[in-house]
Amino acid sequence: MIDDNACQAHPDDAQKPDRAMGAAVNLKIEGSVARVTLDRPEVRNAFNAEVIGELREIFEQLGEHKSVRAVVLSGEGTVFCGGADVNWMRDSLALSFDQNVADAEHMSLMFRAIDRCPHPVVARIHGAALGGGCGLAAVCDIAVAADDTVFGFTETKLGIIPAVISPFVLAKIGRSQARAYFLTGERFHADRAKEIGLVHRIVPIAQLDVEVESVVGELLSAGPSAVAAAKQLIVDVSDTDYDATLTLTSNAIARQRTSAEGQEGLRAFLERRKANFVE
Repeated sequence: MIDDNACQAHPDDAQKPDRAMGAAVNLKIEGSVARVTLDRPEVRNAFNAEVIGELREIFEQLGEHKSVRAVVLSGEGTVFCGGADVNWMRDSLALSFDQNVADAEHMSLMFRAIDRCPHPVVARIHGAALGGGCGLAAVCDIAVAADDTVFGFTETKLGIIPAVISPFVLAKIGRSQARAYFLTGERFHADRAKEIGLVHRIVPIAQLDVEVESVVGELLSAGPSAVAAAKQLIVDVSDTDYDATLTLTSNAIARQRTSAEGQEGLRAFLERRKANFVE
């Protein structure tokens, strides 16, 4: 059974005493890996205006960090992201239509900043990913989840819809699965999340960090410009007419093959040595 009460964002929970006030999201860069952590464990890392603004700013800035080769997105405490903050939802009751539009646009721009980050983004998911938390799983390139994580597009249970996250979720799980889970708002377990393509790997919670670092290690063994180009290629091909992909893809591989990184990677393979970009 899924414990609904264990996965709600409650504003009344005791605040973590040693966390600096005002820091809803933490960023730590260790060498070539950036670690972005939602840091509101007292409310299950729920979304509010502060979280949305900080996430957007961090990921927009990370795009300018050329030394960063991978980003890990995680949540402090027992839950990855429990959806929307209760107080934030309460405040939204007083918003006009135009104010609601502006509010939603801010959140959409945050998801877009993560989605279009030039660096690969790995999600470390545990506890629960509900509503917008599922949106975060969808915009990350690689999602690794603990096998006891609870997922759900729970918006319809509140009489609303998962509109802002829908472009990213549909791209990840497709229309068929969205028709089932968007409409019912039901919760589901990690194995089902993997079956529908929302997450890529599931492991016991004790192995979660090891698995995430394994993914990061794979990314750091690939050419950084090739990884960024491959990520952009997915967007470009998806948004391009079939016939036009002939020129697009031919130019893309030609650029990479003739780049310094492409030349080094091919020579290293032929010479049976490690390429200079491998960490």
